[in-house]
Amino acid sequence: MIRLLIADDEDLIRGALAALLELEDDLTVAAEAATSTDAVRLAREHRPDIAVLDLEMPPADGLRATEEIRSDPTTTTIKIILVTRHARPGVLRRALSAGVSGFVPKTTPAARLAEIIRDVAAGRRYVDPDIAASALTEDDCPLSDRELAVLRASRTGASIREIASQVHLAPGTVRNYLSAAMAKLGVSSRHAAAHRAWEEGWI
Repeated sequence: MIRLLIADDEDLIRGALAALLELEDDLTVAAEAATSTDAVRLAREHRPDIAVLDLEMPPADGLRATEEIRSDPTTTTIKIILVTRHARPGVLRRALSAGVSGFVPKTTPAARLAEIIRDVAAGRRYVDPDIAASALTEDDCPLSDRELAVLRASRTGASIREIASQVHLAPGTVRNYLSAAMAKLGVSSRHAAAHRAWEEGWI
């Protein structure tokens, strides 16, 4: 029996997916989560074989939850499948670097997802072909690692001083990185820059 953790902030989708997967003879849902925080906590509590995580989950996202689960010695063996409504190719590279075993769009039928779960449980990886093809033609990110770090921190609505504390830089340096990122992306605010970077899958 393959034990699953299902995490999605939309109750209807999460419940329907759990119910459909439970119909499979070899799959059982050990836990359900509505936030990335709960997904990490329940992964530690239930130690499922596979966690099926929605990418767009508050308060962080499924990718951040993946990184926490994979970095914890007690849950590092859990295999992760990310499910996303907006299959941004830039996320794929980060997901694979984080150790994700599967990357699928939400349009994937439950029966096909069950097959992917079995493949992942057997040690194989699965990446949706359309996402993989898009990733191959994706433009390189023009932003530096520091610029990406300050944009990632700014997505939470943090002030300059709070961002500086998070990334261990002086406030003036943070402003410089934000200005550089805005200029490269051709936008007029740090919030627009952060949103663009997130949409592209760079953060």
